[in-house]
Amino acid sequence: MRNQYYCFLAVILLSMPFISCGQNHAKGYYKDIFMNGGIRLTSKRDLPAARYMGLSLEKLLSAATKDLTILDTLNQTRIIVGSEIDENGVLLFPDGEPRFRMIYVNGGLATQHGRSLGENGRNAIRKFISNGGSYVGSCAGAFIVGSYLNEITPDVHEEYLGIWPGGYGISTRIMDTYTGMLVPNNSPLLKYHDFGGDHFIDSVYHNNGCYAAKDNIPEGTEILLRYVADTFNLRQPVHLEASCWAYKNNEFSGRVIAIGSHPESNCTDERLDLMAALIKYAMDGNGNPVIKGILKNREPRIMNLSTHNNNPEFTCIGDRQYHHFCINIPNKISEVVISLNHHKGRDNYDMHLFAKYNDFAFMDSADFRDITLGFDKVLKIRNPKAGKLYISVFCATTVDIVETFYGTHYTGRTDVLNGVPYTITVNY
Repeated sequence: MRNQYYCFLAVILLSMPFISCGQNHAKGYYKDIFMNGGIRLTSKRDLPAARYMGLSLEKLLSAATKDLTILDTLNQTRIIVGSEIDENGVLLFPDGEPRFRMIYVNGGLATQHGRSLGENGRNAIRKFISNGGSYVGSCAGAFIVGSYLNEITPDVHEEYLGIWPGGYGISTRIMDTYTGMLVPNNSPLLKYHDFGGDHFIDSVYHNNGCYAAKDNIPEGTEILLRYVADTFNLRQPVHLEASCWAYKNNEFSGRVIAIGSHPESNCTDERLDLMAALIKYAMDGNGNPVIKGILKNREPRIMNLSTHNNNPEFTCIGDRQYHHFCINIPNKISEVVISLNHHKGRDNYDMHLFAKYNDFAFMDSADFRDITLGFDKVLKIRNPKAGKLYISVFCATTVDIVETFYGTHYTGRTDVLNGVPYTITVNY
């Protein structure tokens, strides 16, 4: 029976520098949010703010601490790190680009969760952020973004992610209670909601969370909220400390947001608006799109490598992913022909082809498109304008999902998870 269960689980669990161009942050992802409720984290089955905003959501769940088994470890490893049917894990496309716009990390026990991820799991999340995916974490999810506690500098927690280079303190023994949040006048969250005009959010649940230590806040950190702890007779040392902050390393990376308290479960009032604003600001900070390279006239570009080849410029495309290219069209060209072709035995996918002058070519904005069913495509552009033409390939084939005790698992076309090879050629 145990061997049958392992086999069943194995089937359903998962089923070079780029060139920067453009600002289309919201496009080219499989789905919006992946919620991490893995080992030693709270396994929430709902994120009300995602429903409030109409965002798509998938999740990793685990058993309560006392009920953890090897199946929880196996499940988490297959989802975050990867497996035989998904070498790169669910967070990443085969070329290492972020598959979701954002990861949300629940509260719980940060050190124990980071340790359970292992170095490969932590690196998968780091890569997700560095390649443009964004992050929101509450309580334990806030702790784990850093690398050390300010009180014990320079001791480093290797179990943490280190995706924010600052230090933080702990609101020791402030547990199972509520605090207020002050929204500073310069907080970017005010772009999304005015919070009643008084810039104050009442009664945000708090359970031994953290704050950004004011004597060690690195350049580029934005303070989004501050504790108003004295209104709840909490310990004064956390009053007006930074309860929520954001950090974005560069234009290619995603935005990291950490909050020491828990607004994520609220279904009403300004606390719901707060969580929605955090998600919106995080996703507005997705990294800039990138292009794979410049296509050369009459030179086929073969995109057939796998994750383990570590050459993303020539790696297969993932489900609902765009691959972007450019060509430089000379003057007085009568026609440009763009061809997309399948590789032998790999033609049972629906692929789309797009082109656009002077900007990234997406489904809703392309100047030229072919979205017919099937694989092979040809775009013919007569009397093209001289200059830069952007070309994109989109894989419309994707997996089916099923919700289980362990979260969202994949069925159906799981073959797409390791990528679809193709060849693209331009002739003019």
